[in-house]
Amino acid sequence: MSDSDLEAMAQDELSRALTLSWRDLSKVIPWGDTFEGISPGGRQVEVERNYLWAGEPGGDILCEVAVYGGPSRYDQGARARAVISSPVA
Repeated sequence: MSDSDLEAMAQDELSRALTLSWRDLSKVIPWGDTFEGISPGGRQVEVERNYLWAGEPGGDILCEVAVYGGPSRYDQGARARAVISSPVA
């Protein structure tokens, strides 16, 4: 079942997460955090952001975002992901 409110927030948070540079992130990978927020629809939600190596260490970085209505509803949350490409060719 789709939840457009959570999906919109996940996409917005992903766009913010992608503003961090590969160089800065490569120094702290793996890294993630979870914080509380308010969705566009006014609901209290938890936002989880993770940065992991997409493959081999030193390569591309996988950025994953999850937005959900609390720990018991993690599986019903919305997710978004994208890759931050390594500047090394």
